[in-house]
Amino acid sequence: MKKLIMIKYGELTTKKANRNVFVNLLNKNIKNMLRDYDIVIHKDRVRMYIEVLDGKFDEVVEQLKKVFGLHGIVICYQVHTNVDTIQAEVLNLLAGTSYQTFKVCTKRADKRFMIPSMEFNHMIGGHVLRHTNLKVDVHHPDVYIHIEIRQEGTFLYTNEISGAGGYPVGIQGKGLLMLSGGIDSPVAGYLALKRGVDLECLYFESLPHTSLEARNKVLELANIINEYSGNIKVHIASFTNIQEAIYKTADDTYIITIMRRMMYRIAEKLAQKRKCKIIINGESIGQVASQTLDSMAVINQVTNMPVIRPVACLDKLEIIELSKKIGTYETSILPFEDCCTIFLPKHPVIHPTLEKCLEMESRFDYDKLIDECINNIITIENFKQNDFSDFL
Repeated sequence: MKKLIMIKYGELTTKKANRNVFVNLLNKNIKNMLRDYDIVIHKDRVRMYIEVLDGKFDEVVEQLKKVFGLHGIVICYQVHTNVDTIQAEVLNLLAGTSYQTFKVCTKRADKRFMIPSMEFNHMIGGHVLRHTNLKVDVHHPDVYIHIEIRQEGTFLYTNEISGAGGYPVGIQGKGLLMLSGGIDSPVAGYLALKRGVDLECLYFESLPHTSLEARNKVLELANIINEYSGNIKVHIASFTNIQEAIYKTADDTYIITIMRRMMYRIAEKLAQKRKCKIIINGESIGQVASQTLDSMAVINQVTNMPVIRPVACLDKLEIIELSKKIGTYETSILPFEDCCTIFLPKHPVIHPTLEKCLEMESRFDYDKLIDECINNIITIENFKQNDFSDFL
């Protein structure tokens, strides 16, 4: 028996003419995720097999759980396709286990094997019954004995681990994530990665009003979601001059609305410069004043670029649950304020009008300030988790 990890593609199998493009990118992403391990990958249109030459199967599986585009992850055994060998190795697979009931599931992809799947299920099931104390349970067995008969051999396995699903990161091109230190935007980034969008992140800071600890927090969040990508870059934009100009000239209730409009203008310019196709953020409908439908419409007016809001229709508890699942929650709740909260008015407008926004924006030369902001952006890539000293 040859021990392997089998990858099942899942949603990728719905792609026909373009399937090889998806599979090749998935192969590239897996190699990148497993670059510290001694592996060999074999792939075809329906399966991928990973030889783990250093024997670190459990570690490799943990890394594979973070790769989007995988439906199932299986530690399996490849054997020769003949009945006697399969029967013997099925018993070896069950040896030493404490299961009491079983069910056999055969997939006969290689039709040169003449025994139909249902007949082979009965044959192997009878063999197990004769040589073990296990009983058959076709509805709720303790263990499924999976037998996949393919041209390259027969593969035996029991448990299947759920993969992350979605599409391989990068298949849809790049998006620019407006990343803050809150709970929502990292979750939005994770969900965008799941749909195949490669990410670059944009973080707005307002030194000295915001702290270096707040920047460090955002870099840590980027690092966590980078575990699902391995390719994330972070752009740090100094928002101080723009924010101070807004605070001095805009009506108090409109400060957040004008600020968000400026952020969108900067995001669009940077996205175009970085060849990103969309802007992504963590806005959730109605969660705060700037995320009412009226606010979103007025704020969104400054850009023609598509804006994707992956958590728009989730409530806060659902977003928190996802943040805990992906490992960002504990970092997101660290008490360091970002520029969206330091000048927060007591009663921000929830039904802003475009006319008032335009009038207030005419009070200062925001184009010049935006250009200065873009020209002085700091870009960080290839940073290691918890080691941001070079950027502070």
